[in-house]
Amino acid sequence: MRSPVFIGVDSGTSVIKVVAFEADGRQIGMASRPNAYRRLPGGGAEQDMTRTWSDVVAVLRMLLERYPGLSERVAALAVTGQGDGCWLIDRDGEPVHDGWIWLDARAAEEVRALEGSPEAELIYRITATGVNACQMRTQLRWMKRQAPELLAGAATALHPKDWIYFRLTGQRATCPTEGVFTFGDFRTRTYSNAVFEALDLVDQQGLLPPILDGARTAGALSSAAAEALELKAGLPVILGYVDIMCSALGGGLCDPDVRPGMSVLGSTGMHMRFAASAEEVRLNPERCGYTMAFPGQAYAQMQTNMAATLNLDWMLDLAREVLALGCVTRSRRDLLEGLDARVLAARPAAALYHPYISAAGERGPFTDPDARASFTGLDQTTGFFDLLRSVYEGLAFAARDCYEALGPIPSEIRVTGGAAQSRAMRQILAAVLRAPVRSVERAEAGAAGAVMIAAVQQGFYSDLSTCVADWVTPLLGPPDGSDDELATQYESLFHVYQETRHALRPIWSELAEVRSGTEGTA
Repeated sequence: MRSPVFIGVDSGTSVIKVVAFEADGRQIGMASRPNAYRRLPGGGAEQDMTRTWSDVVAVLRMLLERYPGLSERVAALAVTGQGDGCWLIDRDGEPVHDGWIWLDARAAEEVRALEGSPEAELIYRITATGVNACQMRTQLRWMKRQAPELLAGAATALHPKDWIYFRLTGQRATCPTEGVFTFGDFRTRTYSNAVFEALDLVDQQGLLPPILDGARTAGALSSAAAEALELKAGLPVILGYVDIMCSALGGGLCDPDVRPGMSVLGSTGMHMRFAASAEEVRLNPERCGYTMAFPGQAYAQMQTNMAATLNLDWMLDLAREVLALGCVTRSRRDLLEGLDARVLAARPAAALYHPYISAAGERGPFTDPDARASFTGLDQTTGFFDLLRSVYEGLAFAARDCYEALGPIPSEIRVTGGAAQSRAMRQILAAVLRAPVRSVERAEAGAAGAVMIAAVQQGFYSDLSTCVADWVTPLLGPPDGSDDELATQYESLFHVYQETRHALRPIWSELAEVRSGTEGTA
């Protein structure tokens, strides 16, 4: 008899992926298609919920058709996806509106109002998570004041992965990560009435679905979803944790012996430290960052850069525009070939870059929806690859900025995400952090983490630590050590990086006011 297979569904911001794994962690197949969302005036970013479900069905069917016989071996489906956002459905389970995703910045004023209120300290102390514009709690506050008709038609507020789980099972639920860091008490992992009161969302509390721990409980594939997917009705479906926590599992953060740090360098930058229990969670005076539960007793504390590889994408697209002036067409992938060597050959510290390229501002290790990217210290000798290296350095400085808000920098950093494949990025990060950096040779850490939760829930492993031993430990790469000379240079530059960002904050605010006054003008 052939071994069972687990399929992880990872609905990300850029790509919707489904990945098949053997029960021992070996990846055996994958299918994907680009995700789609739209930008709106005023900072909106929305995703068609119906299309998202259709894309998930299409990609799952693609995977099953690509590997004959796979459907008969599927033991369970596990779901994860992009975090934050607010996806409203009515009593019949139909979308009330397109889903608001984490890139939506319309709730920026709600963030400012909360930060200036006496309730801010209470919210942070209970949730151990700072308030920012991408979260369901601030988006619901905005809707309550600006678009009450949306809430009038809503029965349930879901996150993106919760919507997919609902379409697979018919069950309205959220996980212990997103439900708790948004509206709950991190110590008890349950909703907190005091948080709803502090948010002025008591009347909306009924929109929140039950918190379901996928490490303990599985749903069942509905007849309608089974027919659409050509799978067996009743197949176990596990609601995984939010994608960043699944990536933390698949990427090796959950290691009580080493207690490493971990950076996920994808579209966003996530920088995490391991906390063995609620007692080890550290709050910070800036009231920023996230605290999320692992299955069991442990936690991940994290600071999140709103944009990581989005900064590199922006630079590469500028290069493509220049090449297009000469009628030369190149893709981002084309430009990435050989880029590491050119970046490492460029001058260190030729410029200072603050990587706040997202239109939603920044959320870690400070919250400011007006924050914007900038180069500082340019002169006529600064070349393109000097600028590009400074972007890599800016990402590393942003990572250190985040780690310092979490406490002492861990003695080892594990990295995953697209930029983790870059030797230049790993070497610069190691020098800035003065810590060895190890990549995890797991291409799809998010889907793997969701499936690890499923494998434990289904009894294939007795606990998470034994699963990690099979799924993660063998995939850790050798460490990239810190270059002492470069680390000394970066030590001085990092302090300039922090001083510059403090000095720029009032400038960002003034720029935002100027831009808001010119919107819609020719």
